[in-house]
Amino acid sequence: MKDLKLEKTLADKENLERILDNLTEGIIAHDTERRILFFNKAAEEITGYRREKVLGKDCHDAFGGPFCGGRCSFMDSSPESIEHIFYPLNMVRQDGTTRRLEMNVSGMMDRSGRFAGVIAAFRDVTDLIGYKIQLGELESFAGIIGRDPKMLQIYKQIRDLSGNDYPVHISGETGTGKELVANAIHEESRRGGKPFVPINCGALPEGVLESELFGHVKGAFTGAIRNKKGRFELAHGGTLFLDEVADLPKVVQSRLLRVLQEGTFERVGDEKTISVNVRVISATNRDLKQEVEKGNFREDLYYRLVVVPIHLPPLRSRKNDIPLLIEHFLSMAAGETRETLGISKEALAVMKSYPWPGNVRELQSSLRFALMRSGGRLIKPEHLPMELNEWHRKAGTRGPSRKLDRDSVRIALTQSGGNKAKAARILRVGRATLYRFLSAFPDID
Repeated sequence: MKDLKLEKTLADKENLERILDNLTEGIIAHDTERRILFFNKAAEEITGYRREKVLGKDCHDAFGGPFCGGRCSFMDSSPESIEHIFYPLNMVRQDGTTRRLEMNVSGMMDRSGRFAGVIAAFRDVTDLIGYKIQLGELESFAGIIGRDPKMLQIYKQIRDLSGNDYPVHISGETGTGKELVANAIHEESRRGGKPFVPINCGALPEGVLESELFGHVKGAFTGAIRNKKGRFELAHGGTLFLDEVADLPKVVQSRLLRVLQEGTFERVGDEKTISVNVRVISATNRDLKQEVEKGNFREDLYYRLVVVPIHLPPLRSRKNDIPLLIEHFLSMAAGETRETLGISKEALAVMKSYPWPGNVRELQSSLRFALMRSGGRLIKPEHLPMELNEWHRKAGTRGPSRKLDRDSVRIALTQSGGNKAKAARILRVGRATLYRFLSAFPDID
């Protein structure tokens, strides 16, 4: 009788494995000690790792690091339980290529109801996302909204960066979403799930900024009543985002350069050297190269930070994304119990004609204002901020400037490095005139 039960158990196990082997999704299971118990054929094809090479091994040893990167629930110790988790991640195949996966993780229980490990199902969506970018069908990516070709190119850059740790510098006007893109780069990388630590370098005085970045020890200065970790320590294993990096004082620039070169620093007032593993992403709304030429920014630091440059386009140069963004913000507002009937065609026309000097941030603020004014009714032009309607009225009466043409504007923008104020001086027109022209012809920017 015992032999028959054993045969039935083995047969059931073989049938289950046969079923799982015929799934198109990859399946991996491991116990609370991270020992891999199951790895189906689809998992082999997606990852490039052979079943016989990984079964029985510690998950981290089998794949040369956590399979789930920074999102691994077993990074330091076994959790007490896992209900159900879904997340995207980028994993490195055995051949060194990076693939984008969508992962569903669920906990396993033994017969006594105790947590026994996890089983994960995953699928490769790398090619699907690539096709959507190529066909212009992607309307959002990693929390960023937009389907303009300029935005699709940024999505591609973010994907290309997922398999490496190169420093990235993001440039763009105020309100274009530099921190959002920095966070997307972090989350799409193997560091996703680890800390993303932002700091605004222009918002703090020199002494405070140095302490915020590198930390301090008790008694280092007046008011230092205890030891404090800096942003570099807090970002260990993850990403540090240096916003408005052009505002860094020279003294702090020198210390930052050393961290980038050696990965070490000392807290303010301390002699102990601390090592960190941090990816650095920087951003500014100014031309950092010009700051180097003016002597305001160290050239050696510039080349350490600007390894991979990304430029975010202003909203006025991708106006077809405005309806998408409005829909997104209205959906967010609905989640905050701010009910609305939507936006009228007339109000949308006003919003599309406006040049948005504050970019996406200004758009969101204007929409919040309109939601308050409309009181849950359909948003109409009269509910929008006064400056939008005033601009629309003036633009409608004057039209695009006859002093300008596409070619001269393109040349001036090239000569000024994209600086609108300089381009306006080159063209000998007012800045508002240039903005009006660019608003009428958004494909130029």
